[in-house]
Amino acid sequence: MIDANTSITTAIGVATSIETSKQELLRDLLKQVSRLFYTTLVVVPADVRDQVSLAYLFARAADTIADTELIDRPRRLDLLGQLKAQFVSDQITWPQVREIQQAVGPIQQNSAERILLERLEDCFKLFQTFTADDRRRIQRLMTTLTQGMEMDLIVFSGTSAEDLTVLKTLEDLDRYTYYVAGCVGEFWTDLMCAHRRALASWKVREMSEVGVRFGKGLQLTNIVKDIAHDLQKGRCYVPAPMLAEAGLTGRDLLDQRNRARFQPVLNKLVRMAVEHLDQGWLYAMSIPRYETRLRLSCMWPILSAGESLKLVMNSPDLLNPAIKVKIPRSKVYQIMALTTSTYACGYVGTAYWGRLRKQII
Repeated sequence: MIDANTSITTAIGVATSIETSKQELLRDLLKQVSRLFYTTLVVVPADVRDQVSLAYLFARAADTIADTELIDRPRRLDLLGQLKAQFVSDQITWPQVREIQQAVGPIQQNSAERILLERLEDCFKLFQTFTADDRRRIQRLMTTLTQGMEMDLIVFSGTSAEDLTVLKTLEDLDRYTYYVAGCVGEFWTDLMCAHRRALASWKVREMSEVGVRFGKGLQLTNIVKDIAHDLQKGRCYVPAPMLAEAGLTGRDLLDQRNRARFQPVLNKLVRMAVEHLDQGWLYAMSIPRYETRLRLSCMWPILSAGESLKLVMNSPDLLNPAIKVKIPRSKVYQIMALTTSTYACGYVGTAYWGRLRKQII
């Protein structure tokens, strides 16, 4: 018979092992996968940090599967489907998780992404220690995010500029931005309202809709700043009808000399992004000021997106794939320093956002 001391020792050992694994995944590995995200994550309140961190690792794992071109497209869709299946029910199918690890992990050139895939099973074990409600939130997020990745692989069947595909409608663009970013606003709102007492008075459904707009604005920002790079991969996220209004086709954007002709279309896309980000700013300012950390975690991506959009609008090389439109990391740190030193002050932040808006549109 096992005595009480042995049972206690075993329990302590298991708890210590789980805690060690959690630190390795949510601190060490996350820092390797994305140093910038890790830096901004530090400001997220401690009682929701683990959930956000693990959700990010799952999303990066899915993104890695979708982007691994050494695996053919049908197989990537199959592996994405297997990953998504783990979030459809409360049962983890461990052989499928291991199949994903074995198929995708060893061929990764990025060491952090290789380690992430190798530790995918550990991620799911950590996931099982979360509360049922938090698991449900991550399940909903991941089933939606993977739809966006599947849409990428199905709609954009080529891999180069020679096989360029253009989104057919503005509705397709709106649906895509919801799948890959808008749904994060829903997840964030649901999670924060459940764990942060200061947001207990928020109407979750209404604020989730605002959060969706927030996420869409960030994704539209990514789309316009990465347009030249995506075109070279055979993907044009600018809908065909918007291009047609300016007498353009997707293939015209491969010619850098059409930058001026593209400007009216760009103006509309950027205005759409700013209107979504305006809602994001209202979202951030709806967070009580004494929830400084939570406010900052929303202010930083909006102001960074605004700085990116300013660069986009002023870049003559937007259609040049050799030039990446990206704000320097020093600008991100400047935003973080200003807003942190003023304790997420709404007056200071809103003045900054207002100036950016005028410079953008």
